[in-house]
Amino acid sequence: MSNRDQILQTIKNNQPATASPLPDIDFPPDVSKPACDKFIEALAGIGGASHLVKDYEAINAIIKTAYPQAKRIVTTCAALPAGEHLSADADPHALDNVDLAVITAHFAVAENAALWVTEDIVQQRALPFITQQLAVIVKKEDILNNMHQAYQRIGAEDYGFGTFIAGPSKTADIEQSLVLGAHGPKTMCVFILSGK
Repeated sequence: MSNRDQILQTIKNNQPATASPLPDIDFPPDVSKPACDKFIEALAGIGGASHLVKDYEAINAIIKTAYPQAKRIVTTCAALPAGEHLSADADPHALDNVDLAVITAHFAVAENAALWVTEDIVQQRALPFITQQLAVIVKKEDILNNMHQAYQRIGAEDYGFGTFIAGPSKTADIEQSLVLGAHGPKTMCVFILSGK
């Protein structure tokens, strides 16, 4: 018997008689401040920006003024008039020169400014990571308090690809100096649709 097999056999022979109960992780959400306000603060803390907007026309106006240098704007949001609309059958290799990508998110998480996106709404999973700048649209009522609520909402949802995105790409590996745009988008802006 090899050393590996001996170790595995020892572990198998020394299992506890009964399983320990899982810890209670049903923490009540922090409601001392509205989830939207907490999300905006958390996003600013990780290098992102946010805009409270009432409709897609307001988003379009901000894009025109905030990104005048963007030559190629790609969007997966059918309601947004600005930009080239991306389809699911688009070649991901053709996204290498995207200056600004505008996508939607299923929901956001206030405690860490994460946004949940799946392949069905980003069309091409490379898009939010290959673009120079990223803008995400989320409805105000879809901002959850914490990750516990996020995982409850995802539940047993069936998706081929899903990810949480929080802020622009960043690293602090070199001399613990924060660098934004290290491995992906240099900036990230979140448009919060309030409808008011």
